[in-house]
Amino acid sequence: MSLSDSPLVCETETQHGNWRRWLLLIGLVYLMLLAVSMIGSGFKLAAGDQAKTLFTFASNPIMGLIIGMVATALIQSSSTVTSIIVGMVAGGLPITIAVPMMMGANIGTSITNTLVSLGHVARKDEFQRAFNAATIHDFFNVMSVFIFLPLEMAFGILEHTSAFVVSMLNAGGTMGVDGFNPIKALTQPALNVVTGMVSGLPSVYPGIAKIILGIGLIVTSITYMGKIMKSLMVGKAKDILHKSIGKGPISGISSGALMTVLVQSSSTTTSLVVPLVGSGILKAKDIYPFTLGANIGTCITALIAALGVVGVNAGVALQIAMVHLLYNVFSVALIYGTPMLRDIPLDLSYKLSVIVAEKKFYGVAYIGGLFFCMPLGIIFISV
Repeated sequence: MSLSDSPLVCETETQHGNWRRWLLLIGLVYLMLLAVSMIGSGFKLAAGDQAKTLFTFASNPIMGLIIGMVATALIQSSSTVTSIIVGMVAGGLPITIAVPMMMGANIGTSITNTLVSLGHVARKDEFQRAFNAATIHDFFNVMSVFIFLPLEMAFGILEHTSAFVVSMLNAGGTMGVDGFNPIKALTQPALNVVTGMVSGLPSVYPGIAKIILGIGLIVTSITYMGKIMKSLMVGKAKDILHKSIGKGPISGISSGALMTVLVQSSSTTTSLVVPLVGSGILKAKDIYPFTLGANIGTCITALIAALGVVGVNAGVALQIAMVHLLYNVFSVALIYGTPMLRDIPLDLSYKLSVIVAEKKFYGVAYIGGLFFCMPLGIIFISV
């Protein structure tokens, strides 16, 4: 037996190969995070201040819901939108209108992981699994709105509960916290380079160029991430992954919330697990609690923004941030905690994914219809 065929040499070569794959995987994850940031930045650049002026049309709870949803789908960041809402409440926006806007932001942020699932579109079975995993988030957030918006309009449950919590905290003093976004710190230098490259284009085209580049990066990174993860997620690595996400509902919710707190983006955390399901490493049911935890973890940004508000409106700013947290906690407790309701998002997302895998046009129609055509149609009718 030659030296090159010895078990020790083969094991060493395997370890080196694994390290290279892990490093490549980290690079692809970075590219995907950069792509998500690029798309969000592109939407902001293309829409300009027009995305923010959408908020001025929120004249009633239904319109508030739609505006929060559309603005988040455009900006691709519920953290940005909820922080804007906190500032608007501090500036005098009635909290009755702001509560549905927070709910709408939850639905709007679901578009990112649904777009990420399109990276698997070339392979039917993978696409079906990825689309199933991505749309669980959509159906859960829509279901939450159907339950809690009527209750809020009738009884003001979230408004009154959040007011009670804030009063217990004795809010209203001078508070301030400087937020740090690690994802932004990592991706901003590369994003600045891309921005400089397209800055010479006229009108809204720099934003459009960044959106197109971002979508291209997502499709490319997801395609190769799936292949690498299939080869890496064996043995101990696979066990660790299952322990952190698929161990049980409490573990899944906790890990999803913690990871989202760390990166301050529920879109990022939910998008990262979509390829795991698409590649067959995990099942959609495994990442369901993780997705719910991401909903809770994303509330940290609005809370930080609220703590930065000083003066007489500090209390009401903290109250709307607390509404966001309570809404997501109540939604998880009610829907996931009730056996009769728990599997509805899973069942609906699976049935839709089977249809979309057969006829991919329905996937495009679903994304455009839910996140843009339906809400913009309601705005048009209302105006």
